Amino acid sequence: MTAYLDEMDALQTQTPNPLPKAPMRRIMAAYGPKMLELAGERTAGAQTYHVNVAHTAQAREILGPDAFLGVEHAVLFESDPDKARAIAREHLHIYLNSPYNIAKFRRLGYSEKEIAAGSDRIVDDLVFWGELDTIVEKLQAHVAAGADHVAVQVIGIEPGESAMPYWRMLGEALLPPGGNA
Repeated sequence: MTAYLDEMDALQTQTPNPLPKAPMRRIMAAYGPKMLELAGERTAGAQTYHVNVAHTAQAREILGPDAFLGVEHAVLFESDPDKARAIAREHLHIYLNSPYNIAKFRRLGYSEKEIAAGSDRIVDDLVFWGELDTIVEKLQAHVAAGADHVAVQVIGIEPGESAMPYWRMLGEALLPPGGNA
C-alpha cells in the first residue's frame, strides 16, 4: 500500500489534467492497525466499514486527533428482536463467511463460534436496530468514540422502496437545530 500511495503521489505531478482549484483530500479505507497507521501518516484519514464502536475508539487512537475518521454503519428500523436479527443476519451473511471479514471480526473480539452462528452480540454490534431514538443513540456512540462522520446504510428496505424517509428521520434527529448536512 505504501508503494501504491507513492505511485499516486508521483502521478499527481505528472498528469496532463489541470489540478483542482481546491486541494483534494485523500482518505483510505482502513481497518487494521497497520493500515490505520499508514492512513494517518500518508492521507487525510480513514474510512471503516462493518466495525463496532470499540473499533472506532481504537481507530481514533491510532490515527491521532487530527485525521478524519469516517465510519459506515448499517441500521434497521425494526423493533422486534427476532425479526430485526433475522434481517440483520441475512445482510451480514456474506461478511460473516468471507475469510477477510472473519479475521477482522476475530480481531474485534468475536469468537469463531459467534461469527459462525451470527450471534446476537455480533449482529447487534454491526447492525443498529430498533426505534429511531435507539438507533440515534447507538450512532452517536461512534461520534463519542472519535468518528468525524458516520455513513448510514439503511437495510431492510423492500425492493422498489426507498430508504429516503428513514434518512430524513435520521437527519432530523441527528442534526443540531438549524444545522446543515
